Amino acid sequence: MRHLLKVSCFGSFIFLFTGSLFLQSCSNEAKKTTDDKQKYVISDSLFKTLKIDTVDKCQLVNAITLTGQVDYNQDNQVKIFPMISGNVQDVKVALGDYVKQGQVLGVISSSEMAGYSKDLSAAETNVAVTKKNLEATQEMAKSGLSSQLDVLAAQTAYQQAQAELSRSNRVLSVNGGSKDGQYIIKAPISGFIVDKSITNNMTIRSDNATDLFTISDLKNVWVWANVYESDINKVHLSDAVDITTLSYPGKVFKGKVDKVMNVLDPTNKVMKIRVVLSNDNYALKPQMYASVTVTSKVNSDAICVASGAIIFDNSQNYVLVYNNDSDVQIKPVQVINAIGDKTYISSGVNPGDKLVASQALQIYSALNN
Repeated sequence: MRHLLKVSCFGSFIFLFTGSLFLQSCSNEAKKTTDDKQKYVISDSLFKTLKIDTVDKCQLVNAITLTGQVDYNQDNQVKIFPMISGNVQDVKVALGDYVKQGQVLGVISSSEMAGYSKDLSAAETNVAVTKKNLEATQEMAKSGLSSQLDVLAAQTAYQQAQAELSRSNRVLSVNGGSKDGQYIIKAPISGFIVDKSITNNMTIRSDNATDLFTISDLKNVWVWANVYESDINKVHLSDAVDITTLSYPGKVFKGKVDKVMNVLDPTNKVMKIRVVLSNDNYALKPQMYASVTVTSKVNSDAICVASGAIIFDNSQNYVLVYNNDSDVQIKPVQVINAIGDKTYISSGVNPGDKLVASQALQIYSALNN
């Protein structure tokens, strides 16, 4: 019996010892598995493609995005109004055509122009007659047949005739200079026909307030942006501006605030600001809608990082702090704003920290998994 009891106790001891070893082995295995799961090492091939950025301290920049629209540069735009009445005979250009200064745009047959030509002919004839009369009076005065008073009267008549001839020439020149009863419409500047309200066989009057053609030089354009009352204090003269359009989603047009209107539109309660942009390749078309981002510097500093380093997940922004290939830490940050390739933050990292600034989302996912 005593022998059986010893055997039983010894068996229990073996069982407990084996169980203890098993539990310890399982615990070590779980710990090892956990350590392996938490440990992530950036491979050499991946590291060669990464961009590592250093956290810096920069002057804080505010940005506001506004809605806008491209418009003609009204300083380089000319409206052509009818100078005379008449019938349109020959319109030579169409809407959207490019014309050069002095190019003929159309021809108008006009009785007024015929009258101007008649006045000019009469003035030329009168000059010739008064000149002959002056010469004859001067010859007669030499023979004593005319007095000096007669010579003075003839000379005055000749000068008046010359003045009338000069006036008739100027009138005809202002109205195109044609002597055959036609008014020639010419382009006063080079540019595009952006508005046209004239057609062949149309009758026009000089008291008509509608312009015949509008020509605009589109080498530079205006962009008008709408500023709501709550944002007026965020926009200043000469602030830098980035402009994007639906037609060119990847292209940014850069300019500056050129004019602040300082009055609110009574209808939509917005203040207008103007940006002048160079448009040498005519990419920007009037009436295009535009997104206008106005940036201005603030008299305070903030931590700035590369925008490519910011990861947004579960309503929180994160960055990856790089210490070495096997030590990459996820840090939450508070973003103030983001402008282009730079993001301003208030907390989370310190100047001098190194961040993963490319393929950050891939590494973030690997660290979480």
